[in-house]
Amino acid sequence: MAKIPILSESDAEHAYVSAQKVVTVHRRLADFLQVGLTLAQIDSFVAQTLDSIGAKSCFLGYRAGRLPPFPSHACLSVNDCVVHGTAGYYEKPMERGDLLSIDIGVAYRGWMGDAAWTYSFGPPGDDARRLMDAGKDSLRLGVEQLRPENTYMAWAQAVQGCVEGERGLHLIRGLGGHGYGRKLHGPPFISNVVPQTPIEWPEGLKKCAPGTLIAVEPMLAVGTSATEQGQGQWPIFTADGSLSAHYEHDVLITENGPRVLTEGLDELVDVIER
Repeated sequence: MAKIPILSESDAEHAYVSAQKVVTVHRRLADFLQVGLTLAQIDSFVAQTLDSIGAKSCFLGYRAGRLPPFPSHACLSVNDCVVHGTAGYYEKPMERGDLLSIDIGVAYRGWMGDAAWTYSFGPPGDDARRLMDAGKDSLRLGVEQLRPENTYMAWAQAVQGCVEGERGLHLIRGLGGHGYGRKLHGPPFISNVVPQTPIEWPEGLKKCAPGTLIAVEPMLAVGTSATEQGQGQWPIFTADGSLSAHYEHDVLITENGPRVLTEGLDELVDVIER
């Protein structure tokens, strides 16, 4: 099991600045989004915004396994696309009733920031509203458990209890949060569900150590916890084509509990009426 980095106080402040760059991009996106835009136009806006605030995308050109370099500045995932949607995979303009999850990753002065939020074009339908409410509520409840006296399992128990226990929705299996900092991905892996056996997620039994920097991200769907992904392709879809949503905060665990570095995302206007 890889060693989990512990941040100093000065490093924590650098991480906060980078996380707030992500929040700035989301705020500007909330003002920019409207029906009729294509993913390519939205991604171009993200690129321009990052440039205007002196940051770069840490997703553009990112490599994972045998996949090609990621071709977009943001992950743009529409409706049944759970995560890793590219600017070119979906060519139709946004329509009323669409859900769009936007994951923004920045690199700023050697530190990363990484957070996602889901937007509805027009008032969300019943399923979309259930997803959005459960995603935000589970994220909030899970973050509250990221305290030094708890293990990471407490996060998964809170998130799964909300999404699957209370709301009757489905958390996506095989995907979860992660440590980050000067690199986009690192230990620990943060599962959104409680494993059937501890060996499936050994890091889940680790205590939440002060100084640990993590990106936590419930990914949920209406009809299934299973996914499909084309060979050599980035986007990951729900296996049954049902709606999905994605929410992500950057969190620093401190002696006094969780500090949400991407504070402000919860205040976004995420229903786009234009």
